[in-house]
Parts: sequence; structure tokens; C-alpha cells
Amino acid sequence: MSSIALLTGCDPQKVSELEEGVSTEQDVRAKFGTPETIWPEANGDRTFEYPRQPAGHVNYMISIGSDGKMTSLRQVLHPSYFAKVAPGMTRDEVRRLLGKPAKVQAYKLQQEEIWDWRFSDRATEIKVFSVTFDSAGAVKSTSVSLDPKEVGQHG
Repeated sequence: MSSIALLTGCDPQKVSELEEGVSTEQDVRAKFGTPETIWPEANGDRTFEYPRQPAGHVNYMISIGSDGKMTSLRQVLHPSYFAKVAPGMTRDEVRRLLGKPAKVQAYKLQQEEIWDWRFSDRATEIKVFSVTFDSAGAVKSTSVSLDPKEVGQHG
């Protein structure tokens, strides 16, 4: 089993051991390590990004308040978050919402870039949420499809 698989397999236990309003930044870092990105928020909070792509099916955004306590822990690769992606949003806005994608592909002739995130729709079905950006870096469209890596694997 790969180290990424081991890491993502332990996530549910780590999540259950953290409590909003009680756990500290040090507790979060002890469970999840160094964040991939730390996003400053307008209210003084910071959001720690913990992507589990491309091997995993989740990305975590963990908010730390100005008092050093965890204010929220969200698994953002979910249809409720995908629904927030709207035409005209920038790459940075999408990244802040969904975290690091599993794959980025540039299509120079079409002047488009497509970002993919793998997610679990149900316990047995892995899908891909895709965002197409235009040449200016704005969201043009979104789609959901079955993960081609997983098709036929779950009889």
C-alpha cells in the first residue's frame, strides 16, 4: 500500500479526533502535517488546504480562527461545493473553494485549460469533477463524469 493510500486511509480517524472551537492549530498540524497552502481570510482567519489528490478522493479545508482554534473542517470534494463553481470565477477562486486538482490539462488550440478532481459519489463509484477555464482564466463550464481509471473496477 502506498504512503498516500495510508495517509488518506487514516483521515477519518484524524478528522474525528479534532473538534471545532476546541482543537488548536497545533492539534491540526499534529494530525495533518504542514498544509499545502495557507489561505488568509478577510476576517483574520486562515484556511489550511490539505489536498488528497490525485490518489485520494477528498480535499480538506481547515479554518483556524484568530484565536488559534479550529473553526471548521470541511471535505470540499462534494456536489454542494461543486455547485458553487460558476461561470466567470477565476482559477484562484476555484482553487480556494476546492483545493488542488488531481490533474491540469492545457488545450492550446482551443485556448482552454481543464482542471479535474477525483471524488467519491457513493461508496463504490469514483467520479471526476472538471472545470474548463477560458484563455483569460475564467470558468467557462463544469462537468461530472465517471473516472476512466475506475470504470469496470467495481462490478
